[in-house]
Amino acid sequence: MEVKVGDYIIPQVTRFKYLGSIVQNDGEIEADANHRIQAGWLKWRRASGVLCDKKVPLKLKGKFYWTAVRPAMLYGTECWAVKSQHESKVSVAEMRMLRWMSGKTRQDRIRNDTIRERVGVAPIVEKLVENRLRWFGHVERRPVDAIVRKVDQMEESQVKRGRGRPKKNIRETIRKDLEVNELDPNMVFDRTLWRHLIHVADPT
Repeated sequence: MEVKVGDYIIPQVTRFKYLGSIVQNDGEIEADANHRIQAGWLKWRRASGVLCDKKVPLKLKGKFYWTAVRPAMLYGTECWAVKSQHESKVSVAEMRMLRWMSGKTRQDRIRNDTIRERVGVAPIVEKLVENRLRWFGHVERRPVDAIVRKVDQMEESQVKRGRGRPKKNIRETIRKDLEVNELDPNMVFDRTLWRHLIHVADPT
C-alpha cells in the first residue's frame, strides 16, 4: 500500500522520530532507549568543562547534572514498557558520567552508592519509576469521558492473545511499579499525597 502527498510517495520505514522519541514498528523501545542515552551524553559533553573541573564542588556538579543532563535522558520515558536490559543500559551510562565527574574509575573500587552519595544524585532507574507513576496519576485523574480512557477501554476489550508470552506493555510495567512501591491506584486522586509518595529525592 502506497501513501502519497501530491506526487510524492511516503517511504515505509521500520522506525521514525516523533516529538523527540524514536517510534518502532514492532512496538519496542530499544532504539528510543539508545537515543535517550546519546542525548544525555551530548548534554554531558557540552558541559564537561564544568562537570570534569576539579575546582567545582561535587554537590554543585550533581545539581548541574540532574538539572541539565538527566532530563535529557528521561525525556519521553513516562510511557516506556521498560525491561531490565533497558534499565541496565541507562544506569550504566549514568554511572560512567558520575564517575568521570568524581574523577574516579572502577579500578578505584568505590561502590556506586558511595559515588551517588558524594555527587548527590539518586539512581536514574528510580527516577524512571517516578516519571511513570507521575504520568499514570495524570491519566487516571482525567475525566471519565476522556478520549484516552475510551480508547484504553476499547483496547482492553478487543485484545487477542496469541501463542507464547505477550509483549510487555505499559500496563504491566505500571502494575509492577505499584506493587513494588506498595501503592494503591486510588491514591492518585489525592494529587498532593501522590506526588509525595512517588517522589525520589536526590541525596543532599
